[in-house]
Amino acid sequence: MASVCVFCGANPGNSPAYLDSSKHLGRLLARRGITLVYGGASVGCMGAVADAALDAGGRVVGIIPRSLWEKEIGHPGLTELLVVDSMHERKAAMAAHSDAFIALPGGVGTLEEFFEVMTWSQLGFHHKPCGLLNVGGYYDGLAAFLDHAVTQGFLKEPHRRIALTDADPEALLEAFARWIPPRTGKWIEKPEQL
Repeated sequence: MASVCVFCGANPGNSPAYLDSSKHLGRLLARRGITLVYGGASVGCMGAVADAALDAGGRVVGIIPRSLWEKEIGHPGLTELLVVDSMHERKAAMAAHSDAFIALPGGVGTLEEFFEVMTWSQLGFHHKPCGLLNVGGYYDGLAAFLDHAVTQGFLKEPHRRIALTDADPEALLEAFARWIPPRTGKWIEKPEQL
């Protein structure tokens, strides 16, 4: 695993634990020689994870849409910065540059990015591990929702296990190293041929 994409908030959140965890993850990736790929911003948890990785001597690749760069929230001191034209290009480039995905706490943008790569895994478009860094129980409700989706027949249990979840970033990276993608089809029942 040479690179990990981190999805996270452009805000710091209300608990100091969110920024602390962002910094811890950035330092951890740098110490392990893993390139951080992220959304290219200098603010919130995004800026914290990037700054921590850079301060620890790590390599950081930021990918940001031109419109956000022009609003001056882009990080000017990254190892590599890719400025793209749209959010769609950003997500595709982040996925192409990454061997795994971690969601730190964040808002709907973070969730949307994480669910997209989880869906791509479910559909077999990639076989890269996806994890939720559950800082202070932030993702407890989301994990319960995914379990509920299984019981209601909208998500298969093997696909539920795509979303690896841990409060400890070291443990999450170890789970990534053991990751075996599900070998089951997406659909429970195929539609009848017309």
